[in-house]
Amino acid sequence: MKILLFCDDHYHPGQIPADGTKSLAKKGHAIDIITDATEFKPSMLAGYDVVIMSKCDHISQANNAPWKTAEIQTEFVKYVENGGGLLVTHSGTVAGDNNATDILDRLIGCRFATHPNNCPVTVGAVRPHPVTDGVEIFTETDEHYHLEILAQDIEIIAASYSLAQGDPAKYQSEPYFNAPAHIAPAAYTRTQGKGKICVLTPGHALEVWLNPNFAKMLENAVRWCAGL
Repeated sequence: MKILLFCDDHYHPGQIPADGTKSLAKKGHAIDIITDATEFKPSMLAGYDVVIMSKCDHISQANNAPWKTAEIQTEFVKYVENGGGLLVTHSGTVAGDNNATDILDRLIGCRFATHPNNCPVTVGAVRPHPVTDGVEIFTETDEHYHLEILAQDIEIIAASYSLAQGDPAKYQSEPYFNAPAHIAPAAYTRTQGKGKICVLTPGHALEVWLNPNFAKMLENAVRWCAGL
């Protein structure tokens, strides 16, 4: 299977998903990596079975300029609707600073809302699904992403949970504290046209990618997105 990985932005070094997807290469998948979005041409999409989006709307870690133009996002929509697979992990859910990214956000089905300070996050399946097949509950220290759901047809297949942290009285002045315990989607799927979309919200820390259960879910998600 041929996979195109987009990674590297101001908040998320590309080396983490690059190292984290080595488990896929060991399974025989061919992975091409784009860290500088200026190197991307929409015509490239047709050559890949699955695209992994682990990159927000920054050209690279060194260049915070946006790259997700309306034209580029429309090409992603065409790619999926024509049968391509789109796997979105962690920072791929982060919207840009302008409304142009709304096209891709709605294809993905969500956008990042906020997260507390890094904390232990427990991830577990909530229903049987090929993406969560063989995946056991696991806990790693990570950014616990809270999402704004944009699509009504998502199927939540795994949830993430973090305990309360910080002083609730300071929540308004220090919003990165997770004042209440929180449950959020950790994995969901949806379809559009002939294509499949899967979102996995964990993945800020390399330890998450290297966790055998996350690696299993990643492999499952790639195969599901590819229609295998």
